[in-house]
Amino acid sequence: MRTMLVIGMGRFGQYLARHFSELGNEVMIVDKNEENIRPMLEYATNAQIADCTDVDVLKNIGVSNFDVCFVCIGIDFQSSLEITSMLKELGAREVVSKASDDIHAKFLLRNGADRVVYPERDMASRMAERYSAENALDYVGLSGDVGMYEIPVLKSWQGKTIREVNFRETYKVNIIAVRVGKQLELLMDADRVLKDSESLLIVGHQDQLQKFLKRID
Repeated sequence: MRTMLVIGMGRFGQYLARHFSELGNEVMIVDKNEENIRPMLEYATNAQIADCTDVDVLKNIGVSNFDVCFVCIGIDFQSSLEITSMLKELGAREVVSKASDDIHAKFLLRNGADRVVYPERDMASRMAERYSAENALDYVGLSGDVGMYEIPVLKSWQGKTIREVNFRETYKVNIIAVRVGKQLELLMDADRVLKDSESLLIVGHQDQLQKFLKRID
């Protein structure tokens, strides 16, 4: 369990706080608008109606006590910069800030953000990757040019073992898990038999992944 401070209860901030709570973390939420706070109370360990551009508000919250502080303000450029900067000055361990564009991101990083996220851009990129691949069920970018696709078990693989298909040598990609319904099986035995109703989580470099997807289309 980790402690999270989420500042800004717009759509992204609400989703973030809700999911952190569902994963068993302690979550404090802050927004200057009571209407944004009210529907989130059941997910929050603590909640405060306040303007975080006021340094005294952040001091009273005790930002250094949280594992990660999230600044989920994308529209108000100046406020997100001010809050990001003050969080770092007050000793926040890690600050993750939402950016609306590349210029915003550069200023956030210069003003103390440890990491910048682009929720809308990242989702658009993920959807483009997902729907560009005919056989892919889902896509996640991992790091640099490394990505992960979820694909169904093809007919030609059904009834064969992972060893027999030999993904690493044949396709230059790796299987990290098999999904059976809602369950994931990790670190599978090479002699595990693949079945019709299952899907595979495949990891590799983008150039190899694209070659792999074209081969199985």
